[in-house]
Amino acid sequence: MPTPDASRWISTFLDAQAAELGAARNTLLAYGRDLLDFAGWLERRGGALADAGRDTVEAYLIHCDAQGLAKATRARRLSSIRQLYRFAFDEGWRADNPALRIAGPGKVQRLPKTLSPEDVSRLLEAAEAKGRTADERLRNRAMFELLYATGMRVSELVTLPLAAVRGDPRMVLVRGKGDKERMVPLSTPARAALANWLRHRDTEDEAGRTRGLAPSKYLFSGAGAGGHMTRQHFHLMVKDCAILAGIDPARVTPHTLRHAFATHLLAGGADLRVIQTLLGHADVATTEIYTHVLDDHLKDLVLTRHPLARKG
Repeated sequence: MPTPDASRWISTFLDAQAAELGAARNTLLAYGRDLLDFAGWLERRGGALADAGRDTVEAYLIHCDAQGLAKATRARRLSSIRQLYRFAFDEGWRADNPALRIAGPGKVQRLPKTLSPEDVSRLLEAAEAKGRTADERLRNRAMFELLYATGMRVSELVTLPLAAVRGDPRMVLVRGKGDKERMVPLSTPARAALANWLRHRDTEDEAGRTRGLAPSKYLFSGAGAGGHMTRQHFHLMVKDCAILAGIDPARVTPHTLRHAFATHLLAGGADLRVIQTLLGHADVATTEIYTHVLDDHLKDLVLTRHPLARKG
């Protein structure tokens, strides 16, 4: 366990990130895990957050490397430490930021996995086939259609309020990372799947009221503490549907459908700035990764379909 001083530093920093910057819950959890690990490592060496220097932070990163942690994990830990010390400097707890000039290991830039339009069609059909009851199958189809039509993050999908889709809307208001809101359009198939699910949902809610049960405020309710389907539950559902669709489940996650949404839009001629807005990316540089996915696809087409390439 960290010392009281370390706990105070970390908890105060996390509170400020949540209050001032609107950091998402998962981001705060990641910061907390990283900083607790760093504080614990310092204490085992007889050190503390208040007096750690640049050499100490670098030694910790070497320790993380020796543990076999991935580059991306080490880069994130350095970022967490750097931000904590920036906050400590602003608060007057430290006269410097010992992590400021440390060059991180860098992240390995991986192209996002995506799916072909044919793969997505098979997944959508599999979603409608999966489920013990008719309403489960309608719910599953609605979830997959929504995810592919809007490019929502899975956390945004499972926490989508029921009120957001009432009245057959053409656009849906999504609350994303950092509590930022954006409008995303709904495709005709997604609206049809939603309408079918809502009819069943309303029937179930009415039956529940007669038994004294209050309906869930979420579009996709669940038995968990949050009152909505969990991300883990949906993740497993996606894997099951991939198997039903004859697609390697290792290639498919909920985020893969988000990538497919962006890649297929770009291939269809959509502007990168539009895709950035729809995905809720703060920086267009994050969205630019999809241009590389498309470049690889076009390169593959030239190498496999061009008549001179086939002769070679």
